[in-house]
Amino acid sequence: MTAAVAGVTGGEARRPAAASTRGAPNGPGDAPTGSVCVEVPVKDDPHLPETIASLAAQSRRPDRILIVATPETPEGLLEEARRRGGEVPLDVLRVPGYVVEARQAALASIREATTVFLDSDESAPTGWLTALVRPLETGEAEYTGGPTRPVRPPANSVERYVALLERSIYEELVRESVTYLPLQNTAWRTSLLRQLGFDTRLPGAEDHDLETRAARAGHRGLFVPEAWVLNDKANVSTNFYRWARRRYRQYLLPMAMSLLKNGALEGRLRERRRRVRHPLAYVELAVKPVAFVHAWALWQRLRRVEQAASAAVSDTPG
Repeated sequence: MTAAVAGVTGGEARRPAAASTRGAPNGPGDAPTGSVCVEVPVKDDPHLPETIASLAAQSRRPDRILIVATPETPEGLLEEARRRGGEVPLDVLRVPGYVVEARQAALASIREATTVFLDSDESAPTGWLTALVRPLETGEAEYTGGPTRPVRPPANSVERYVALLERSIYEELVRESVTYLPLQNTAWRTSLLRQLGFDTRLPGAEDHDLETRAARAGHRGLFVPEAWVLNDKANVSTNFYRWARRRYRQYLLPMAMSLLKNGALEGRLRERRRRVRHPLAYVELAVKPVAFVHAWALWQRLRRVEQAASAAVSDTPG
């Protein structure tokens, strides 16, 4: 499963202190004041055991790891993840459906004060969790997020485009608006997550929807540049057409739906930002109008279904 700011309402960027080392966020700092659960969604990603091992090696270990798997996730993969988790308590929850549905279902299983999201193709340096959750525990923020770094240099055109997109997100866009934070590598007060919830009508872009609603409600988000993780993009398809279909289903269409739902399209169109210099950026630009028409049609259909369901309940006797 996969699937994002000074002076901006609901978000703020914090730059590392001059004495900090960006390559190694470490130092346990003060004793933890709350419990932390790290949620890792997975389908069949072979990187999962390495991800879990990096959590077990944290200088400040999570109180629990929750793997949110699909019904098809291989049991052998989960067993290896349990082994690599060492002494950290680890639970597995199998949930069918989209990742958004899985995240919503998992909320009922999280009892810790702080929920952290990490993807199954990411691994974290030892001081990552300390850096990511500290602003929540000191009261600086109600949710935080850090950047991702590629494990290796891009090997083809698609990987180069993905790397340029992520660099643009973390070096420019997130510093302007916290609603650009990808959900993987974020930490949230669990009570805030329960209050906002995940909209299961969306097939993706749950990060934009969640962060937009959080910011508009006045909840403070914080970008923490030193809380970085490594992201292995080995699962990015080198076939352009396969990648494009997946990109449309998992990002362009869901993002269009979230922008329309939250009335954020006009603000997005007014933004003046530097375009990623890659041919695929222009391909996506040409496809976006199609995604918005598709998203509008889906919302119209969903609303008709909801209205019909509401009318049926109203007509039920008693």
